[in-house]
Amino acid sequence: MKESGNIQNKMYPVITIAVVVALWQMVVGLQYIQPYILPSPSNIIKTLVLDFRNIMENAETTLYESFVGFFISIVLSFILAIIMDSFHTVKKSLYPILLISQTIPTIAIAPLFIIWFGFGALPKIIVVITVCFFPIVVSLVDGLEKVDVDYINLFHNMKASKLQIFYHLKLPYALVNFFSGLKIAATYMIMSAIIGEWLGGDSGIGVYMVRAKNAYQLDKVFASILVIVVVSIAIIYIIDFIGKKIIHWK
Repeated sequence: MKESGNIQNKMYPVITIAVVVALWQMVVGLQYIQPYILPSPSNIIKTLVLDFRNIMENAETTLYESFVGFFISIVLSFILAIIMDSFHTVKKSLYPILLISQTIPTIAIAPLFIIWFGFGALPKIIVVITVCFFPIVVSLVDGLEKVDVDYINLFHNMKASKLQIFYHLKLPYALVNFFSGLKIAATYMIMSAIIGEWLGGDSGIGVYMVRAKNAYQLDKVFASILVIVVVSIAIIYIIDFIGKKIIHWK
């Protein structure tokens, strides 16, 4: 009965998307909206198939920038979260700065990275790190703080070292929050790399989109968006799957 309910819940968004796509196709097909303003779904799929190789070559660049920045964000987040959990003075000093950093629009600082680091992959990777770092580190810090004090005292009574307390108690507690933050960061990582590519570069989905936009080839722009959405959803599902396998006690 529960499985039937889960399947039914998953069908609702699928049906909604199907209805929207059908209406979209009909509106453009009947020329209520001209194709050069809004290409039809069938035309977008056709463009995706015909230009698939070119799109994938550009997507490879974007995925490289996204994943490198994403993994660096994870490493830096773990390091800073452990430091902030171990030294509360550091946390009190840095936490407000982290919050303030999130008030700065990514599109405002991305051009600075292009000026400072050139048009290669590095500025795009830094943009990804800037965007992904915050949700991961905050989720880790909150997870490490949520450990029951009674459990910590129990470990102290058992003469456990700080490393043992962290590895056997705090880290498992923090993993639940960590994967939540990871999924949030994953929704932003490709988008942030593309923002960097919009401002300059030789390849990448963002560069492909800008060139298509300048040539008024909106079917290519929408094909790029479709690829971004599919890849982003796939990444989130993979993270969710890994999280469920690791956090088997949840």
